[in-house]
Amino acid sequence: MHSYQHLFRTREFTPLFLSSALQVAASTVSGLALGTLVYEATESPLLSALSMFGPSLAQVVGATTLLSGADRLPPRATLAGTAAAFAAATALLAVPGLPLGAVFAVILAQGLIASLGGGVRWGLLSEILPKDGYLLGRSVFNMMHGGMQITGYATGGVLVAVLSPASTLLLGAVLYAAAALVSLLGLSRRAPRASGRPSVSRTWRTNAELWSHAPRRTAYLGLWVPNGLVVGCESLFVSYAPDRAGLLFACAAAGMLAGDVTVGRFLPPAVRPRLITPFLLLLAAPYLLFAVRPPLAVAAACVALASVGFAASLLQQERLLSLTPPHLTGHALGLHSSGVLTLQGVSAALAGAVAQVTSPAAAMAVLAGASVAVTLMLAAAPSRRLPT
Repeated sequence: MHSYQHLFRTREFTPLFLSSALQVAASTVSGLALGTLVYEATESPLLSALSMFGPSLAQVVGATTLLSGADRLPPRATLAGTAAAFAAATALLAVPGLPLGAVFAVILAQGLIASLGGGVRWGLLSEILPKDGYLLGRSVFNMMHGGMQITGYATGGVLVAVLSPASTLLLGAVLYAAAALVSLLGLSRRAPRASGRPSVSRTWRTNAELWSHAPRRTAYLGLWVPNGLVVGCESLFVSYAPDRAGLLFACAAAGMLAGDVTVGRFLPPAVRPRLITPFLLLLAAPYLLFAVRPPLAVAAACVALASVGFAASLLQQERLLSLTPPHLTGHALGLHSSGVLTLQGVSAALAGAVAQVTSPAAAMAVLAGASVAVTLMLAAAPSRRLPT
């Protein structure tokens, strides 16, 4: 499978793609609205960052308790149900005067739901597409993610300014509900990939099995840490430029889109492994310039250039799939997704804490330096080098 046309001719790819697009649009619009709402109420970079990326941090709980369901629950019902749950949670966040503790309780619940939904979605994608089509298919999803983020953050910024954060959250809830409907009507009933009932003990056993294999463990480290630290930089956009955060998020999405197109369509298979480390370095290095607090135009260019480096994850996921038995595909990809989002949440908290005692610009530079250091250590250490 070598063309986008072939992808969209594949049965069930289009409804899965559309439902995912609606969920990305919902998360970008509602995330920006919630971050703005919390920042206006608290004037805290830490709490603003956590409100936007808190669901990511909560995924570690779901990854250690719910993830066995990724291969043991019917995909259509699970995807429709998780989207509907997000619709209800986002509508709840729009309630006027909701206490801050309740806001973060809802965010925790969203993270738990997302940890299961990611594994089901990517496991289903691996079933829908032939093995040689997964990287191209996932690149299209990433490109969609970038495109919807550009649209969502730009639209969200306008809606927050013209209407209100609460009204924008309600729009996010409607988009989540539409995603649930598309999943329910567009996907076919499929049996779970693995037998048995989901359980916490089964989740722990499978996590241990996946982590015990050294090449998979190295793949996970390369996927989680450098990426997460850079997303910590992104979590400070609202406090770095409160009136232009939507622009910075849109530039990040545009850079990600360019990187995914390049890797998905133009890089020959023989070249891909050698570009993992360069892409990861590109992901972090431009943020080092934030140490001198560049003008907004330069900052936006740095963000766009850096985000091209997110394409490294496509190459690493391809490697991870080759190392994973088919009956554990959903769990393995769910662990990857939850780990990435957990590290992003941890990094958002770390970035917010550093920004509290220094400044958002200084915190971005610190996290970018840490990402560069981790990438170089993974590339240099023979026993922990990045997947090739």
